[in-house]
Amino acid sequence: MSDIIKLSQARRGDRGVIVEVGGHCHHQENAVELERRLLELGFVEGARVELMHEGLFGRDPIAMKVDDMRVALRRHEAASLTMKRDHA
Repeated sequence: MSDIIKLSQARRGDRGVIVEVGGHCHHQENAVELERRLLELGFVEGARVELMHEGLFGRDPIAMKVDDMRVALRRHEAASLTMKRDHA
């Protein structure tokens, strides 16, 4: 199993470091806006993340710890983030 995954693929308890923000087609205006929003929320390269909670239906939304903050995202938003998982 690869240590590099989309944050949307993470499961409760997974921890790691953000290695890429964005990665979608930048010619789409909504993709650029989402990337900007994620950066403003603290999802920057090198930020430590831990998936804390998943919603009951469809595991959506997800709550995670980003450095010292708690943030909730939809899985389709989390698909714009790539993380490298830590080994426990």
